[in-house]
Amino acid sequence: MDLHLFDLNLLVALDALLRECNVTQAGNRLNLSQPAMSGALARLRGHFQDELLVSVGRRMVRTPLGDALVEPVRDILLQVRGALESRSGFDPATSTRHLKIAASDYVIAILMADALRRVRCEAPHITFDLRPLGPRAEEGLDNADLDFLIAPASAEFEAHASEVLFEDTFTCVAWSGNSAVGDTLSPEDYLSLGHVVVNVGESPVGNIDEVYLRRTKRRRRVEIATPSFFLAPQLVVGTDRIATITTRLALKYAEILPIKLVPLPIEIPVLVEVLHWHRAHHQDPAHLWFRQVLKAAVAALPTKTEPKAGVMANPRGWAGDEEVLHRR
Repeated sequence: MDLHLFDLNLLVALDALLRECNVTQAGNRLNLSQPAMSGALARLRGHFQDELLVSVGRRMVRTPLGDALVEPVRDILLQVRGALESRSGFDPATSTRHLKIAASDYVIAILMADALRRVRCEAPHITFDLRPLGPRAEEGLDNADLDFLIAPASAEFEAHASEVLFEDTFTCVAWSGNSAVGDTLSPEDYLSLGHVVVNVGESPVGNIDEVYLRRTKRRRRVEIATPSFFLAPQLVVGTDRIATITTRLALKYAEILPIKLVPLPIEIPVLVEVLHWHRAHHQDPAHLWFRQVLKAAVAALPTKTEPKAGVMANPRGWAGDEEVLHRR
């Protein structure tokens, strides 16, 4: 096939067709009509002398050549986009870029909220789309449709560029009126109490603390599972349950909730949060700038995250222990 006879715009259509395996959905992705996408597919079939997509029942599947073209075509388009972005002028004060970031609610509370406040002053026209972690976020990173993904170091994204953002420890939180929890907990008491646990994304195996406990063949009484780090400390208030959450988040919630922080009686590895991005974005000026913004926000985080035994909140606006019990 002679390159000068090939319409390079068809590569964009080919990428959409091979990824969607559906003419209509591929057209929707590119804002093209179904007849226009069908015409593009017909031209591509002629160029490659291969069907590329064939009907099997009510769906379409890629031919062997179609399968072989998926990654090379996507890489070519990403390299072109990366080259264009790296050579375009970027001024944070005037840029209207839209950045898509996947992160847990914990990372958003601890880091992203401060980072985005900084961005508001320096780059008032840049907008952001914050997304949850999960399979869709992983696919977005693979396709370079997602700008950044922030996840624990245990997550596997080896094909992409990455750097460590920050570390945190874990601590136990309990309602300030929970008489079963004092300044310390024994390992036996910790495991026997009712727990609120956090399941991140769509993973059924739980957060890093749950994974570690299972690996060490320890079992705790899980009474509530929540997908949100935000909800875990709230769900222990007014109950005899406890929760294990990151220390920075626990200290933040101790300012507004009637909870006490107790050191963990079981050693759990430090949580390491890692920033990931597609290699096609590595030299993108907007990405380089925002990575520096995140580093500045990390530098402003408190350096000491170990709670003292018995740290307890006395937040304004919350009822006393007796009134909380009455409300129950």
